[in-house]
Amino acid sequence: MDVMTITCPRCGVEHEERFYGPCTSCRDALRAKFLGEGRDVEVAEYVPKMNVTPNAVALKDD
Repeated sequence: MDVMTITCPRCGVEHEERFYGPCTSCRDALRAKFLGEGRDVEVAEYVPKMNVTPNAVALKDD
């Protein structure tokens, strides 16, 4: 792909990139600012809702 000269939409500095968007220094700053840390979340064990008794078909009167 061709490299083109664009103006960074974040800082306004002209730079050469393959795609339009923030320059390399702005991308690095954004990654550092919004870097999220993973965490373990404790959730209750899933228990399916039982709307019908298990033997409802066997107990059905015809």
